[in-house]
Amino acid sequence: MASFGRKQGVALASNLLKTLTGRSSNFRSNARSFSGVGSTEVVTSHTDKWMQDISKKSPMELINEVPPIKVEGRIAACEGDTDPALGHPIEYICLDLDEPAVCKYCGLRFVQDHHH
Repeated sequence: MASFGRKQGVALASNLLKTLTGRSSNFRSNARSFSGVGSTEVVTSHTDKWMQDISKKSPMELINEVPPIKVEGRIAACEGDTDPALGHPIEYICLDLDEPAVCKYCGLRFVQDHHH
């Protein structure tokens, strides 16, 4: 097996990307444009497409329609969904404040259920 130095590896990868993308600029810009990561035109066009359709509600509007979940005790445990494959890492939320506490992952709101 041949051993490549850093410059030889970059040159080899650059040539491969030139072949795949048909572009002749430097390695880093080819890698960025080939993967789509960091490309502002991809993000902008997707965002513009999302914002054009005003008949759909944004994810934040949809999650704000869910009423705050009442919890007995001072701590809420949020996993986002009952199915672990659809949820997020567990987050323990302190409910000592009077206003609803918000999960940082999914935006669900929790309040302490006072029994008096």
